[in-house]
Amino acid sequence: MAQVSDFDVSQLSGVLIVCGHYGVGKTAFSLSLAKDAFRAGKHVTLVDLDVVNPYFRSSDQAQSLRAAGISVITPVYAGPDCNIDMPALTGAVAPAIERASSDAGELCIIDVGGDDAGAAALGRFSRTIASAPYEMWYVVNRYRALTRDPHEACEVLYEIERASRLRATAIVANSHLMGDTDEDAISQSLPFAREVACAAGLPLAAVCVPASCADAARERLSQEGADVVLYQIDPYRQTPWSN
Repeated sequence: MAQVSDFDVSQLSGVLIVCGHYGVGKTAFSLSLAKDAFRAGKHVTLVDLDVVNPYFRSSDQAQSLRAAGISVITPVYAGPDCNIDMPALTGAVAPAIERASSDAGELCIIDVGGDDAGAAALGRFSRTIASAPYEMWYVVNRYRALTRDPHEACEVLYEIERASRLRATAIVANSHLMGDTDEDAISQSLPFAREVACAAGLPLAAVCVPASCADAARERLSQEGADVVLYQIDPYRQTPWSN
């Protein structure tokens, strides 16, 4: 029976990799998951593995996340107060993966840089990850340039898989128009997400909806008879030029 249900973050454990094309909303999704999983009682470690893009990193939120009790592992040179951008990783990543693989109360979320260039850093840990219970979720955004076609989105996925030497396990839809996102945008993006999932042979794990239209989107999708899992995400971050 078709139904609209809510995503249960308490079921997450082990290693969760969040990957996708540049600008699809991986970091916003990763940050939201980390906060919600922590509230659900998990010991959460968020790994910022984006060593390519210096903008909109998880590292930018490291101070507030740590203050809330969430462990954060960042590149050596990263953060809002650092003007050096170098692809330097710390030795703390592998131990975090190993802890999450052996303790059901641990969750290690890895926020990966976009495309194959960013995923290459993930490949360094592929053996450790492959030996652990892991999920690798590929985030898609119908409204993001260059991946608006399901075929293009799948090509980016395959590039990420080759570079990381890991296989994706599910698709996550995060199609949004920043502050203009409404239930129409969510509903109209759902066929795209399903086409990508079908073409990739992967399940659609969740559809992200901003809090501002979560109730309206839930009602709209219910009326349409959609069989989908919704995840209410934190408000999308403001860009420096939107102030």
